[in-house]
Amino acid sequence: MFNVVKKTIDFGDGRSITIETGKLARQADGSVVIRMGRTMMLATVVSAKDAREDVDFMPLSVDYKEKFAAGGRFPGGFLKREARPSDYEVLIARLVDRALRPLFPEDYHAETFVTINLISAEKDTPPDALAGLAASAALSISDIPFNGPISEVRVVRVDGKFIVNPTFSQIEMADIDMMVGATYDNILMVEGEMNEVSEAEMLEAIKFAHDEIKKHCVAQMELAKELGVVKREYCHENNDEELRTQVKEFCYDKVYKIAKSMLAKHERSEAFSAIKEEFMQTLPEEDRDAKASLVKRYYHDVEKNAMRNMILDESIRLDGRKTDQIRPIECEIDYLPSAHGSALFTRGETQSLTTVTLGTKLDEKIIDEVLQRGTEKFVLHYNFPPFSTGDARPYRGVSRREVGHGNLAHRALKRMVPAGESNPYTVRVVSDILESNGSSSMATVCAGSLALMDAGIGLKKPVSGIAMGLISEPKGARFAILSDILGDEDHLGDMDFKVTGTQDGITATQMDIKVDGLPYEVLSQALSQAREGRLHILGKMNAVISEPNTDLKPHTPRIEQFSIARDLIGAVIGPGGKIIQEIQRTTGATINIEEVNNHGVVTVFADNMDARNAAVKWIKGIAVSPEEGEIYTGKVKSILPFGAFIEIVPGKDGLLHISEIDWKRVEKVEDVLKEGDMVEVKLIEIDKKTGKLKLSRKVLLPKPEQK
Repeated sequence: MFNVVKKTIDFGDGRSITIETGKLARQADGSVVIRMGRTMMLATVVSAKDAREDVDFMPLSVDYKEKFAAGGRFPGGFLKREARPSDYEVLIARLVDRALRPLFPEDYHAETFVTINLISAEKDTPPDALAGLAASAALSISDIPFNGPISEVRVVRVDGKFIVNPTFSQIEMADIDMMVGATYDNILMVEGEMNEVSEAEMLEAIKFAHDEIKKHCVAQMELAKELGVVKREYCHENNDEELRTQVKEFCYDKVYKIAKSMLAKHERSEAFSAIKEEFMQTLPEEDRDAKASLVKRYYHDVEKNAMRNMILDESIRLDGRKTDQIRPIECEIDYLPSAHGSALFTRGETQSLTTVTLGTKLDEKIIDEVLQRGTEKFVLHYNFPPFSTGDARPYRGVSRREVGHGNLAHRALKRMVPAGESNPYTVRVVSDILESNGSSSMATVCAGSLALMDAGIGLKKPVSGIAMGLISEPKGARFAILSDILGDEDHLGDMDFKVTGTQDGITATQMDIKVDGLPYEVLSQALSQAREGRLHILGKMNAVISEPNTDLKPHTPRIEQFSIARDLIGAVIGPGGKIIQEIQRTTGATINIEEVNNHGVVTVFADNMDARNAAVKWIKGIAVSPEEGEIYTGKVKSILPFGAFIEIVPGKDGLLHISEIDWKRVEKVEDVLKEGDMVEVKLIEIDKKTGKLKLSRKVLLPKPEQK
């Protein structure tokens, strides 16, 4: 019944990947099952037979979905079924999309759907590194035109040694963690984070990953050959070469002139549109509607060629800068008086207004994925409203692009944000892009670094970021590397290479390459030029703030974190939570207690220092043995003729003798105190034999002058 064909890729360390087809999802144009250990992934691809009318682009849709049953778990929530994609699933789908999209023929415009499902999951094996291989294998054995195969691998460095497709535990120890996508010949995509590594170390990791990817590509080519795959014939474009020539002859010189005019983004766009409209007016009126889509396509090519030739021939960019020149930068901190931290970062026509909010453990992000569960203390969100590019359309929620850009900025900053006792806060950074013309994600990194320092978070080192571009001729005959690219340079160029880091090394990167045969020497030069640009931007940032503020803003909620003995956690919480609830109700503070490494970690959070200090004092009074000389606020539990018993901490009473109530003679204790009163006393003695506590109130009162 089944005609199953398999291929095996051997890692050489006891691990292997198998690619199987012919058993599952046989009605799709292509389907494969990828298996590594107990992890299994089903990838399917289906493409329409014809393109929709007037579509002149590749309508590709890539979806990655993790089934909770794959890990033997129920989904959370009321419905107990998988719902919309999580951020993690969106990020994996984007990684696959970015590697596949450039490899479809330029004239192929049929709707194409790639679906990748995690159907079996091994606890310590990250499945994301297999998704690109699965998608490519499904395309390679289908009849869909595709200039692959490709594969993606994850490469980490642990103790100086590179590892391909590591375990979760190995990733935690790594100082380099990257996903690399490539064909047999060329790098297509890189995304990752690092712990301040050098440019040379990053290139070494990419080369190591590429060597492994070549094995994956060979296995797919052999599989396609064994199956006798024949790609479908198609015709999705009807060209008019005479019209193409007319558009070029009429528009090229005019476009070139506008490109050199150094107009602002919208003025340049309007001028380009006017040239196209001017050409349309030269056509017979009855032909205009029929030829509009062809003119649009040919005119786009004219714009692209004019800009590229201007850069390669004259080293002139659209805004008049040199290839390595950074746009003017303006930085401002403490822009929003009520935020816990804020910064406004403007670079050319790109602007980010970024805020920092500090919260408690209760504010941590809950992670509930198939294989990953826990919380995240540092989160970063990126918003890209339509008005930032002058678009007249509604904002309908967070897009996949926003998730991806926010994740890149998060990874750029997270290793520099202190953790543990040095930073008890949960930190949320939000970047709102107010203007955009090139690399708003890098503006987010810069603004985020400034805002964190403004908030008083002890950032280890400031972080800056830059987006690099490339204009090249085939096989790198001539090329120009562009620093701090504009939106048009990204759209019409050959590379979008984002690099973030401190003065001492790279912290994150994201690279998409759109051309074949880009030599490693070009990548090395791009990284070197990026470093110069990063340091220039960092200098502008440091001129505004170079070290974190020494204190939090006055209106920032205060946190204090301290440890108590494990066996005293119950005493602080009390029966049924009675004591901790009373502390919170009385002081207004929020208290969290958790057991860590056989001791209790207490976090006290309050809107003001008085409330925080009162709660801390109360808890320490319970959890710490009373000490002579310490001052306590206690409750009068009982009154006797010779004094009063004061509960200075729950369960621990001390005697306030009548002679220690006041400097003047007290005839009756009831004249000064009554049961239930709260009174401030000092512990003046602990009886070494009995452990009884002797208190004094009068030593805290002003002593009357002697007459």
